[in-house]
This record gives sequence, C-alpha cells and structure tokens, in this order.
Amino acid sequence: MSQLFTDRLWNKVEPIWNSYLEHPFVKGLGDGTLEQEKFKHWLKQDYVYLIEYSRLFALGASKSEDLEMMTTFAKLLHGVLDVEMELHRNYAADFGISAEELEQTEPSAITTAYTSYMLNLSQRGGVENVVASVLACEWSYLFIGSSLAKWPGALEDNFYRSWVEMYSSAEFTELAESSKQLMNKVAERKSEQELARLEEIVVRTSQLEYMFWDMVEGKEGWPVQVET
Repeated sequence: MSQLFTDRLWNKVEPIWNSYLEHPFVKGLGDGTLEQEKFKHWLKQDYVYLIEYSRLFALGASKSEDLEMMTTFAKLLHGVLDVEMELHRNYAADFGISAEELEQTEPSAITTAYTSYMLNLSQRGGVENVVASVLACEWSYLFIGSSLAKWPGALEDNFYRSWVEMYSSAEFTELAESSKQLMNKVAERKSEQELARLEEIVVRTSQLEYMFWDMVEGKEGWPVQVET
C-alpha cells in the first residue's frame, strides 16, 4: 500500500509540532497557568487571523474541481466562522471584549505575514495550494488539543478548559480529518516536484505557526509603533 501524502508530511512537521507542546504559551493553556493578558492577545490576533483564514476556504470552494470538494470547503468554512470563532467570542465576553472590538483588532506583523503568505500562494496557484496552506493550522491545533487533553488537570479546574475541549473535540477532529483527506486527494497524480512544493508550504506554515505562538507569548504587535 502506497504511503499517504499526509504521512510524508507528518514525518516533516512532527518535530516542529512537538516544539509547540514545549512552548510556554501552549504549556500555560494545558496547565492553566497562562497569564490572561497573553490569552487576550491571542484571542484578538487569532480572531483576525481566522477572518483571513476563512477567505482561504471560500477561495478553495471557488477553485474546487468538483461538487464534493466544494462541499468540503463549505463545511470547513462553517467550522471556522460558526464554531471556532464562537469560542473566541465566548472567551472575549468573559473579558468584557465585544465581537466588534475583536473584529477591529489590528493584525500584528506576524499575523499579517502568516495570512499574507497563505493568501498569496493560494491566489497564485491551484486548489492544491489552498489545501496545503490551510492544513497545518487545522491539523496542528488538533494535535495540540488532543495532546493537552491528556495532561493531568487540563480538563478539570482550568480557565482554558473549553479551549482544550474545543480543539480535541470530535467535531474539530472531523474538520481536521477533512483537511487531511483533501490534501491526499489533491496530491494524487502530482509529480515529485509538485509534491515538494506542497510540502514546503506545509512546513513553512508550521514554522509561521510557531512564530504566532511566540508573538502572542510576547504580546507583540509591530516593531515600530506609529501614532494615529
């Protein structure tokens, strides 16, 4: 039986994703020690990230090769807009942050670089570029959520319990698996040169994901602030 493309990708990204579990921000989510000001920064930055991430799924639907693929992208879009972003809105409400305030957040330098990279490649290439661009975020969050769910106390008296539950849930697992299945489908009959380009996208987005964790841990915006 031939190896699935996502198995090949896993061999590449596993060391990067394992490093997420050692990151102080992610560890703080799992053991409940994360400073709430840092989490608020994540909430805001991830919210505007997800707005751009949603555009990728809409773009994927428009580039889809068949109705089945279009339907999958539509389900993934729904998962981001109505499930994942609702978690953000619920947490924001706990902090007295409105949905309007979330939406008006200025994207940080890293958020801008990350989303611009994905959108640029997806607009320039075929549907396979879209799938490769969205894969790491969806799949790695499932990896993190499922890993943290096994930590002692992560699903008990932890302010971030609903975060861990969301990203380890059956519903989110289904979304991530849909992304993996799409990746394997679009990788069929691709040349080694084409597969290497898709692999590079997944590796780069995984590295950008680590930079995103660093950014929210440091509550970073832009290196030079400009008065408005």
